[in-house]
Amino acid sequence: MPTPLHSIFDIHPSSKVASPAPTYQQSNKQPENLRNVGILPDIELDHFPTSKGSSKPPIGAQTPRTPNELEMSRPPTPRHDDAVGLMRTWNNPPMTKWRILSCCLIYFANGMNDSVVGALIPYMETYYSISYSIMSLVFIGTAIGFVIAAFFTDAILGKLGRAKTLVLGDVIQLCAYIVLVCTPPYPLVVVAFFLLGYGAAVNLALNNVYCANTHPPSVILGLAHGSYGLGGIIAPIAGTALVSQGILWSRFYFLAVGLRICCIASAGWAFWSYSEDAEPTLLTALEATSSRQTAAADAANKFKELKVALKNKVTIFGALFIFAYQGAEVSISGWIISYLINYRDGDPAKVGYVTAGFWGGITLGRFVLTHAAPKIGERNFVIILTLGTFALQLLSWLVPNVIGNAVAVSLLGLLLGPVYPCAQTIFSRLLPRNIQTTAIGFIGGAGSSGGAVAPFTTGILAQATGTWVLHPVCLGMYAAMMACWIALPRVHKRTE
Repeated sequence: MPTPLHSIFDIHPSSKVASPAPTYQQSNKQPENLRNVGILPDIELDHFPTSKGSSKPPIGAQTPRTPNELEMSRPPTPRHDDAVGLMRTWNNPPMTKWRILSCCLIYFANGMNDSVVGALIPYMETYYSISYSIMSLVFIGTAIGFVIAAFFTDAILGKLGRAKTLVLGDVIQLCAYIVLVCTPPYPLVVVAFFLLGYGAAVNLALNNVYCANTHPPSVILGLAHGSYGLGGIIAPIAGTALVSQGILWSRFYFLAVGLRICCIASAGWAFWSYSEDAEPTLLTALEATSSRQTAAADAANKFKELKVALKNKVTIFGALFIFAYQGAEVSISGWIISYLINYRDGDPAKVGYVTAGFWGGITLGRFVLTHAAPKIGERNFVIILTLGTFALQLLSWLVPNVIGNAVAVSLLGLLLGPVYPCAQTIFSRLLPRNIQTTAIGFIGGAGSSGGAVAPFTTGILAQATGTWVLHPVCLGMYAAMMACWIALPRVHKRTE
């Protein structure tokens, strides 16, 4: 009885030769219902010995002997270990969406931690009776934590796995918060910020790699870093509201303690079975097997892998780019309030909310503007955004009005926000897969030290000349960003 498969294969009757192998001839005609199938699966044909010492047919192969059996034949179902997906998406594997939410919660907590410092600095200076330059040591403590974490994150990941490494990073930050809520002597405050920097760098490296390899990467990274910005909005509002009511600055960190406990629970639950999932890659089954066999050897030689990553042009220029980006971002967040108080006669109880406007712009930009990046192209998009931030920084410096400055700073955050996730997308495309975690960890760690060096430099210069130096420092950071971005190699093949 004719079937659709007969229109593809013409089965010829066997000749008088003993045990002839069935043959088939492909027809040029393709049935309507199979046009969108793609590549047809191979059909296993009979395997016959040519001598007495015959070999056995492949295990799992079906041997059609009649046209009916040929029609009914199907390729064997691949084993789970051999099935390798092509790309991880936000809902495949199913746990991915919960892992993305866990990453967003961690970014949210990190955003609160980084943004509240600017609102608390005037009150911390008064409490400890210290100058701008001494106050800037908290940024140095954070920077040292970031740099040290850049060298050890990948080795810790190889020994503990993703879930335990994420939990470790959050536990380290929880310990720092416990120190801060006790309102310790100022040297211990600097130590606490060192722990905050170390823990944040560990989570930043792992979450950046995970989100950058989840399709669509620009959108996922935009959501993740948008969550960071959302935390950046809430923390200055909460911090300013507390200290303006006469509550001690350190009491804000009780909120941070509770939030970090939630981060520990979510990361442990969402990523606990991460290594057991068949995570999608572009490897074939044979390459995946080879990769698993060499993983143990690579884990014992992470520092050699770091050397390889440092020889890559993308790692160096990427770290310098993030150094400048984080330097500008944290400098504005940390010193804009002091600038408005000193040079625009701003009310400390009110201008503290300008930082919230800045982080609100960052959040909105990461949630909204990142969707335009794939259409324009991440490379050109970052250039346009950087030029815009340069112009808005000049406006916030030259317009002698608190309201005008506040609006300019908010718009500055709007354009600055999408730069980081777009840059991470480009870095992930340019870096080889075998050094991605190490290289992006170094970029995030060493690069983010700019979030300490630039604010510290601003504090030193402000001690000598005034907080107006914030603006030329940020303009210099934007120029460095542009130079490093142009120096990056071009992406020859898009992956989204």
